[in-house]
Amino acid sequence: MLQILLIGPALHAVSGISTHQNQLFNSELSVRFELLHFQVGGPGLKENSFQKLFRLVSNPVVFFVFLLRHRSAIVHLNTSMNHNCFWRDNVYLLIACILRRKVVCQFHGGVLPENLFPGNKLLTSLLRYLMKLPDVVVVVARLHLDAYRRFLSGQRLELVPNAIDTSSLVAESLAAKPLGHLHMVYLGRIAENKGVFEVLDAIAMLVEQGRDLRLTIGGSGPDEERLQAKVMALGLTERVDFVGPIFGEARDRLWRSCHVFVFPTYHWEGLPYALLEGMAAGAIPITTRVAGIPDVVQDGVHGLFVEAKDPVELARAIIRLDDDRVLLYRMAQTGRMRVLEHYSLGCMADHFASIYELLGGKE
Repeated sequence: MLQILLIGPALHAVSGISTHQNQLFNSELSVRFELLHFQVGGPGLKENSFQKLFRLVSNPVVFFVFLLRHRSAIVHLNTSMNHNCFWRDNVYLLIACILRRKVVCQFHGGVLPENLFPGNKLLTSLLRYLMKLPDVVVVVARLHLDAYRRFLSGQRLELVPNAIDTSSLVAESLAAKPLGHLHMVYLGRIAENKGVFEVLDAIAMLVEQGRDLRLTIGGSGPDEERLQAKVMALGLTERVDFVGPIFGEARDRLWRSCHVFVFPTYHWEGLPYALLEGMAAGAIPITTRVAGIPDVVQDGVHGLFVEAKDPVELARAIIRLDDDRVLLYRMAQTGRMRVLEHYSLGCMADHFASIYELLGGKE
């Protein structure tokens, strides 16, 4: 059986790449191939500065020995296009190439490659050289595919969107969602560039107008305390609940209970898993045209697009859904069908299986 080594953050970490790796292990790929995991990166680890430095220095050596001892024919490197990942993960790429392993390098978001080192021709040339070392480069969004084609002439590129297990999320009929107040959810990293502060501004405006709204915030992140302080300052403590990181059936129940996924992000996303989960459960996304999101969402059909950093426009979108529950229900249906037809684990597994089998059959 062909052995595949996945490289990325801890499987239990709260990150999109960790979620992706777990989806690979939970798919048919784990039956068709022998999947192993090698942990790199800080998410999911509790360490001081000395421990972090020791890990950064020692991990490549451990990886080198690991590859020597195992028969992994293919190394699947999961990374992002940012400065931290560039300097760290290319070490693992070079080691895999030195040991003559086939390499699938998957980028899960970040800036476009031409923008990583703007104005620095030397580092941009180095980036282009390193990105031509993998046998296949995989991206998750059409925007990235077009940008990488411009940047990497001659490199084999594959578009493989993220995918989810929808079984629990579609377990209930959309007609079973409760009526009454509009229940909105934000699930993800609590950081300012995800647009969650603007969500509070929009809700405060609408509550002042007499709207009956509720927001549940799930996740954690660097701006969590600031966000909680803003809830207090705006007088929204009776309207906003913080539930912390949420997983498994509890997460699925939250998705199934809500009407709207508010996600006006201006972070360089890949293809957010929360978007796919919410749509499968019938939560209508109010979001922005960032990275892979427009690949999934058609404005007015599966969700609503707003401009980033604009709480007034965000409030208008919430009003539109709150006032038109027929539209709300119709979008929930079309969004669910969109995910079921195009973003299932089976589709993703088949695509990666074809990549692995092609590389595994090379001399």
